[in-house]
Parts: sequence; structure tokens; C-alpha cells
Amino acid sequence: MDDRDVSQNPRGSFRKFLEHLSGAGKAIGVLTSGGDAQGMNAAVRAVVRMGIYVGAKVYFIYEGYQGMVDGGSNIVEADWESVSSILQVGGTIIGSARCKDFRSREGRLKAAYNLIQLGITNLCVIGGDGSLTGANIFRKEWSGLLEQLAQDGKIDKEEVQKHSYLNVVGMVGSIDNDFCGTDMTIGTDSALHRIIEVVDAIMTTAQSHQRTFVLEVMGRHCGYLALVSALACGADWVFLPESPPEEGWQESMCVKLSENRARKKRLNIIIVAEGAIDTQNKPITSEQIKELVVTQLGYDTRVTILGHVQRGGTPSAFDRILASRMGVEAVVALLQATPETPACVVSLSGNQAVRLPLMECVQMTQDVQKAMDERRFKDAVKLRGRNFESNLNTYKRLAIKLPDSQIPKSNCNVAVVNVGAPAAGMNAAVRAAVRVGIADGHRMFAVYDGFEGFARGQIKEIGWSGVGGWTGQGGSILGTKRTLPGKFLQDIAAQMRAHGINALLVIGGFEAYLGLLELSAARERHEEFCVPMVMVPATVSNNVPGSDFSIGADTALNTITDTCDRIKQSASGTKRRVFIIETMGGYCGYLANMGGLAAGADAAYIFEEPFDIRDLQSNVEHLTEKMKTTIQRGLVLRNESCSVNYTTDFIYQLYSEEGRGVFDCRKNVLGHMQQGGAPSPFDRNFGTKLSARAMQWVTAKLKEPQGAGKRFVADDSVCVLGISKRNLVFQPVAELKKDTDFEHRIPKEQWWLKLRPLMKILAKYKASLELSDTGQLEHLQHRGPEELAAI
Repeated sequence: MDDRDVSQNPRGSFRKFLEHLSGAGKAIGVLTSGGDAQGMNAAVRAVVRMGIYVGAKVYFIYEGYQGMVDGGSNIVEADWESVSSILQVGGTIIGSARCKDFRSREGRLKAAYNLIQLGITNLCVIGGDGSLTGANIFRKEWSGLLEQLAQDGKIDKEEVQKHSYLNVVGMVGSIDNDFCGTDMTIGTDSALHRIIEVVDAIMTTAQSHQRTFVLEVMGRHCGYLALVSALACGADWVFLPESPPEEGWQESMCVKLSENRARKKRLNIIIVAEGAIDTQNKPITSEQIKELVVTQLGYDTRVTILGHVQRGGTPSAFDRILASRMGVEAVVALLQATPETPACVVSLSGNQAVRLPLMECVQMTQDVQKAMDERRFKDAVKLRGRNFESNLNTYKRLAIKLPDSQIPKSNCNVAVVNVGAPAAGMNAAVRAAVRVGIADGHRMFAVYDGFEGFARGQIKEIGWSGVGGWTGQGGSILGTKRTLPGKFLQDIAAQMRAHGINALLVIGGFEAYLGLLELSAARERHEEFCVPMVMVPATVSNNVPGSDFSIGADTALNTITDTCDRIKQSASGTKRRVFIIETMGGYCGYLANMGGLAAGADAAYIFEEPFDIRDLQSNVEHLTEKMKTTIQRGLVLRNESCSVNYTTDFIYQLYSEEGRGVFDCRKNVLGHMQQGGAPSPFDRNFGTKLSARAMQWVTAKLKEPQGAGKRFVADDSVCVLGISKRNLVFQPVAELKKDTDFEHRIPKEQWWLKLRPLMKILAKYKASLELSDTGQLEHLQHRGPEELAAI
């Protein structure tokens, strides 16, 4: 926890470090430009604090490019405290504006002069493709602009030589997720939170009255928000600019709505992107759709236009962590840049931070629009990237049921079971599994109450409409138990035989993983277990080997972050107070560490990084120093099983005693509220996609030569599906055993530990930092549809 070298940590996974990174004598300017997006402040905070940490001067450029052109009080040096308490604030504290002046060379000449006055030759731009393109033009013209300033006598030749080149690094802040080259832009996840909150609220009122709701969401040129929110709420129909409905869509949509009503569905949800078009590039408006439904079907129909609500509110945990990672990476990229380095953009690929050439990304983003203008819609979807494409394909499979007569029967029965503690997103995963299974021609069986229910025969066939409306439900509708199958093997085998189960999908946490190992080991004694078995990780603890993320962890993280925000707010009213907060997670410190990063904590105690009384003392001293500044509150997170002796009570009492006269202490145990609540958009989408992919694997396995009713005995027929770095991968449980610490129920290597120093640096501790895997500029690649998006 202190500044001792974490690379000596026996349980840590730090292998390579970026050390001796010096920003001494360098000046960095940070600006936000274009439309605002939640999470921009987290990115600004990370740039400022990382810049100061490496010894650089960091300047706020207020009001975007307009502030750069106007200069004066618009460019101000930032200090550590300038960015305190902004992590949870939406929008951007340094302002954003559209700027006509910067589009002219004359305006850029003024901007260059203003930067040179302060020695700023490193620019961090947070904005959309227009803002980043402007920055690249500025970088290319830089030496010419300086020559002209020297000719005009505004600067001397020495300054031209000293500041001969401008480095530019971009971060994409855009709620639309409309920038190619990154799986997620800063602000997208938060905008989805706003949309889903509204959809969930509307669904309750719509059900009361049997109404149809047409929801218009932002996305003038990009349908990402519409598509993912349609996936996350199980909408009946979605309209996107990239994938217009086929000719005659009016009739198809009305048939679909009336079929859903006939299945006793009490509401219809239609989601429309504001830029929705038909195949002739003519706009499709929400009012048009309302008129159509009222005229053709006579349904009570309402239109809700969400508008700027989507841009507002506090950023989600995902956006805060993403923006913090990107901000730190951007500073490092600036300090490593040379005159030959092209302007780059820091992006997210799967779960990794990567640097891509800015103009390659801008070019592909413009190519999408060109493809849409030329009505090459299939190309537009492909150019949007694998993330968009896989979301669209998944939505189509789950939303539209073919008539039974058109589905070729596989004569296979597939069972779905939830195992372990409940996790938000489990129900979305079950829904996706059931619908994809039915679309593939299987009969789907739901197992109630985990392996215990399995042994007792609590198994029912479940149909397409049986899982309607499940995506937004928290907990586990099927019921779930922690019991392992070991003592029920005989009974479970008998039930599998009785129901003719040909494959098994297990959705759950560490118990599900252990359960699969037990079933796999019992294959020699019970041939009923010689079937394809796959596990989809779902646990708030995020401790399943074989996956960087588990369904449910994002919802828990948002609960922790929201609670920490409220607690910090209460502390700001009563000066000099420190809060100790205990999070769940067993021995896995994911929630404590990432919650600490998202909430701006001063320290987070976790099992994976052993700590002792000296660390606690060092943290108390750190907080004592902090109380002398204007930031007179502290936040400390503790993972529930981080230490047998240093309990939450012990740490609370120690802090209270040592801080007496300087600060007072409060403690808070968050408990089971972390497992409850409506699933976050990320968990709904992740659960849906992961489960749909798992069922595709099951179908492919059942079509293999040994086929239905034959024996599967190879290791690769019992797998965990998860995210590993950039891709979704199936890993045999037999191979994962060597990567598992069974005593503490965690993987031996955990990716998020490399983000641990990030939290410390942003809280003003010294730490060795591991950054993006290569630190090199990569090129934008066109990925095939078989390379599914990890996020």
C-alpha cells in the first residue's frame, strides 16, 4: 500500500514496468471539444494527475479550441487539487464549444502563439472525430505556423527550434460510440444507463395499460445506442441508420407487434435512433412509426424522445475506469512521442488499451458515413467494427422467431442451470440461451434451484415467450444455490437420462466452475455426463478462471461507486472525515480495487497484495497530509477477506485512534446490496452476447461427427467461455485447473492487478506502472465476423 516496490509482491502479476518516465520541462495542454460526454472529467483528472506525477506542467484549455484561439485566462495551469471531486461529475468542468475560428489558418496561428507563450507542445484532445481531425491538421501545420509567427516578429528563432514539433494524443469522448477503432468511447456506457433507466420506468407503466412505446434515442449517424438498448431491454423492433429495415417493413413490424400481443405480451417497445433511415436514405421518424401503429393496429401508442437526458447525469463506473485508463495512457504516449510519431488515439480493444493512428480511425469513421450515403449498408455495418456487427446479429436472432415449421429440428435437448450466488444479468443470459437454442432447433429445459433442483427433477421445458421480459430482472428467476453436484451425481445422471439431456449450459460463479470439474471427473462412472458442457461466468466477485469479466460484476461496481459518491458528498459537508467501506468479493479484490479507482479512493486493501501495520500507518499519514489541503475527506475500501486480522473494525479503530484531532472516522459494510438491483446495461448486453455465443458452441459441438446421443469425452467438450484480453475464448476446465488457486477461489493471474498502481498514482502515491501491452502504435485492422467482439 505504500511506495515500496510492488514488483516484489509474491502474489502480484506485474512483469514489466514503465519506469524512468520523465515529463520534466514538458508542458501538456488538455482540452475537451465538441459534444460533452460523461466521463470526460475523469479523463481530464487522469491527464492532470499523471502529468504532474511524472513532473510535467499541465494546463487546462477552457472552452475547447475557442479557448486555445482566445488564449489569456482560457489557458490556466492545473494543480493536483484542481481536479479533486470531479470524478463523479457529468459533462466537462473545462467547458466545450464548437469553434469556427480554429477552422481557419488565421485562428490556428493565434492558437499556436498562445501555446508557445506557455511552452505547450503536447496536446491531449478529448472529443469526437471532428475535434481530433482538427488537432491533426494543427499538428501538421505546426512548424509552418511557427515560421510565420517568427516572420511576423511575434516569436524568435530560438523558440521555433525549441518548440519545433507538436505531439497530439486523442481520447474519444462521444456518447454515440461512433468512432471506429475503439470498442467503447468515453460516455457511451453512461448514456446507456440513462436510456435503460427510462426504458425500465416506461415498461412498468406500459404494462399497466397495454401500451406501445416508441423511444427515440441519440445517434444522428450511428445506431449503437439504439441497438444496445434494444438488446438490453428486449425491444420488439429497432431502427438504425447503418441497417435500415427491408422494403415492406411496415407490414412486417405490425405483424410482429400483433404476434407479441397474441402471446400475452402486454407492452411493445420500439427503439429509434434519431438518424434512422430507410433503404432509400429517407428519414424514419418516431412520429411516423406512431402513426403507423395507431392506423394499422389501433394500439394506444406514445412517443418518448430522450434528447439531452442521455448526455447528463453522473458517469458510470465503466466510464470512469475507462477514462482514467485512457488518460494515463495518453500522457505516457505524449511523453514517448517523437517528431516522427503520427497523432494517435488511445482506444479500447476488448479489455486492452491500445494506441492507433488517429487518421486511420478518422478515415474509417468517414468511410462508414460514405457507405451509408451510397446505400452500401452491409459495408457500413462491417466498417462499424466487430462490436457493432455482433450486437446486430445477436439482436436479430433474439428478437425475431421463425415459425416452427421453418426451424429444422436438431432432436437435441439442452438444459440451462444457474449455480452459485445470484448475479445481475443472469436472467438476460438465460433468455439469450433459450432463444438461440430454440432458433437452432433444440428443445430447451430450465433447471430450477441449481444442482440441488437438478437432482430433485425440478426441470421444465421452456419456450420462446417463457423468457420474455427477463433482461431487466435482477437476481435469478430460475433460482440458484451454491451446492456442488458431487453428492447428487447419481440423481443428476438419472435426471439427465430421464429428460434426454444432450448438452448443459451452466451460468454461475466459482461453484459453477467447481461443479463442471466434478461432472467432468464423473464421466467415467456416468456416461450421461459425456455431453458438451459450457459455463458462462456470472458472479459479482469476478473470480472465475478463464475470463477477465463475469456477468454481475459491473452492476456491483456501479452500486459500490454510487454509494461511495453519496458517502463522499456527506463527508464534504462535515470537514475532515475518512470513510472505511467494506466490499464483497471473497478473496478476490476486484470490486475493492476497481471500486476504488472509479470512486477516487485513497487506498484499497486487497488479499492479492499483502499489507501490514506499516502500510496502514503510511496511509494514515498520507490522509493526515491530505487534510491540510482543501480536500478534507478520505475514502478507503477494504475487500471482505483481504486479511484475517486486519478486519474492517480493526482498521476503523486504528484510523480513529491515529487520526484523532485531525480527522474522524466512519465505517460502512455494503453487504448484499452489491448482489441486488436491476442489471446494468453492460451486464445485460454482456450476459446476452456471452450466452448466445455459448449456445452457438453447443450447436456446433452437437453437429460434430459423434453427434447427438454419442459420447463426448475429450477435454474440449467441457469449457468456460470468457473474455481474454481482446477476444471471447472457450477454455477447457481441465486446462484452467493449473491457473486456479483453489484454496482462495481466485485465478492465479488477474489482469486487473496491473491497474492497481493507477489507483495509487491518482491518489498521490508512488507506484511502478505497467501500461498497454506494447506501448507501440498499432494499425487499424478489419476483423472478420468470426472474431467476435469481447465487449
